Amino acid sequence: MRRFGLVGLSLTALLLPCVAQAASARPAAARMAHEVARTAPARRVSEVKGPYYVDFRARTAASWGHAFVWYGKSSEKAVDVAGLTPAGDELAYVLGYFTFVPSETGASYGDLDPDYVTASYRVYLNEADAKRVFAYIKKLQADSPVWNAETANCTSFIGSIASFMGLDTPVRWTRPEEYVNKLREMNGGRQVVRLAVEQ
Repeated sequence: MRRFGLVGLSLTALLLPCVAQAASARPAAARMAHEVARTAPARRVSEVKGPYYVDFRARTAASWGHAFVWYGKSSEKAVDVAGLTPAGDELAYVLGYFTFVPSETGASYGDLDPDYVTASYRVYLNEADAKRVFAYIKKLQADSPVWNAETANCTSFIGSIASFMGLDTPVRWTRPEEYVNKLREMNGGRQVVRLAVEQ
């Protein structure tokens, strides 16, 4: 009987701090829940899809495939296309594995055909952010006069756009389809992007 009493006292002594800690944690947890509930509507507002988008895409090609972006306004059928490809024929493509060759940065053969698409990751923007991103895409097109398979390729091109938008990006030496799928995965598949405030 005495042993049972000692064991009971020992257990009580061990459990009292835990019970006291749990009791003191309750008000903190309630405050935290209240804070989450108070800020939840603001978070929902920021996750609303904007009317503009950038769609990171990959398609089939005669070799490794090709990565590019569609961008524009959700309510319009017309899209703008940007990507980085060697200008000219197959010879330019082959030479681009050894040196820099002239590039093209608009739509290339197959970019507008949905049958060739192998991967797609679309993110939405509000109007102010879209203006900044679309201006950056046009500047990137103007500043990309050459193509090279190793350093200035299609995945590095769309990766620059994704980085500007604040997205995490895979390494540029990844095949286009894998690159776009990895881009989506690395960013948790989120569909809304908000740019940092301009300094």
